[in-house]
Amino acid sequence: MNTYTKYWFLEGFNLFNKLGRITMMRMCEILEMENINKGSVIELLKDDRKSIFFLKKGTVKIIDSNSKTVKYIVKKGNIFGELSLYDQEKASEEEAIAIEDCIVCYIESARMKTIMEKHTSLKNGVLKVYGLRIKKLERRLQDLLYKDSTTRIKEFIIDYINEFGERKNESLVAKNLLTHKDIANLTNTSRQTVSNTLSKLRKEGIIDYDTQTITLIHKKQHTIHT
Repeated sequence: MNTYTKYWFLEGFNLFNKLGRITMMRMCEILEMENINKGSVIELLKDDRKSIFFLKKGTVKIIDSNSKTVKYIVKKGNIFGELSLYDQEKASEEEAIAIEDCIVCYIESARMKTIMEKHTSLKNGVLKVYGLRIKKLERRLQDLLYKDSTTRIKEFIIDYINEFGERKNESLVAKNLLTHKDIANLTNTSRQTVSNTLSKLRKEGIIDYDTQTITLIHKKQHTIHT
């Protein structure tokens, strides 16, 4: 893949807004680009070296390789694998799976660290992404302590549609990419509880869903959780 194609690839990432064209072009020269099929495992460790990934197209779920539970979801325009910059041991316990056909670019962690040290805006941007993910995991632990299972599922579904959905008239529509097991993992509940809660939310007119999409009806009526 030529450098100019990779440059086009990275232009859509807010992380690189302040780098400048010359730095971007140099970075593109050392990036690798790859198409990933839906359902495929994305190798976070390549040739015994960890990499940072930039997701241009599609959606990815990050899984704890020990428990096989979903940790979080990554949408296009975001990065993943950044844990290897901060905690190599924990990074070895993560797996990434494409839940749609994806296009990614990736760069070795060591090279990424070198670039980050030279460019504070990039370093701060990656640290912000990492920090936000830590906060989400902390929130899940808090929710487990203080909220019942139905509330956790309801809030997760609304958050998911707000983050991944697109406005359609007065509603917000997202691709239905997660299985009930995935949602159960992400909310520390059971698949049966997820199924029951989704059915209840549909009956209450809060959401609607089928195998392709999940819709938050009349978005303005519902609280957005951040």
